[in-house]
Amino acid sequence: MYLFYCPEIATTLTLSEEESAHCVQVLRRSAGDEILVTDGIGQLYHCVITNPHRKHCEVEIRSVETPEPLHEGHIHLVIAPTKNIDRTELAIEKCVEMGVDELTLVLCEHSERKTVNMDRMQKILVSAAKQSLKTRFPILHPLTKMTELQIEGDKFIAHCMSDEEDESLQAHYRSSDSKHALQNEIVRGHQTTVLIGPEGDFSPEEVQWAIQNGYMPVSLGAARLRTETAAIVACHTAVLMNS
Repeated sequence: MYLFYCPEIATTLTLSEEESAHCVQVLRRSAGDEILVTDGIGQLYHCVITNPHRKHCEVEIRSVETPEPLHEGHIHLVIAPTKNIDRTELAIEKCVEMGVDELTLVLCEHSERKTVNMDRMQKILVSAAKQSLKTRFPILHPLTKMTELQIEGDKFIAHCMSDEEDESLQAHYRSSDSKHALQNEIVRGHQTTVLIGPEGDFSPEEVQWAIQNGYMPVSLGAARLRTETAAIVACHTAVLMNS
């Protein structure tokens, strides 16, 4: 059954014009049909259509439930938008489908994209959440400078820089002087944040800043990944280790 989104819930509610059009015109739902509606913050409403208007479809709530979270902990992905914004949109879509809890777009020194249409990003997020039947929609933060990030919990940075490329970073690594695999560092049930850089990677100064602010360097595998691929891999790893 298709899931509809309505942030303001009452005993009798009216879907937005966009949701109404999709319900009545696209899906051909009519009076008496049952649909599912979510408020995006965890509640799932079983409803019946009472007035199938294409601009303001009215429905009546028959029952409500609160589905259990899909995974433990809280997963926060911080990603630098790519020059080709389609790649960032893909990453957001897939991470939402997998169950990311929070998303922040970050502006880095090597970022080729300096602006983002946040309204479009939010629409992609909502669409992906509905498509994958999520009742808890991720929080989406606007583009933020890396040095202005204020994040709590377990924090990781997945950069591509090797120890040989900047020996000054080695002192901040663990005894092995190497990045650890993300899956081995995630603690089940904790708040986990993974920082993914732009196409040109983080600058040495940004990596230093991250380490000094409590981010642990981690590896996502032996292959060098595109930004959007790294984001998807990091999200999947975090969800899997908390499932």
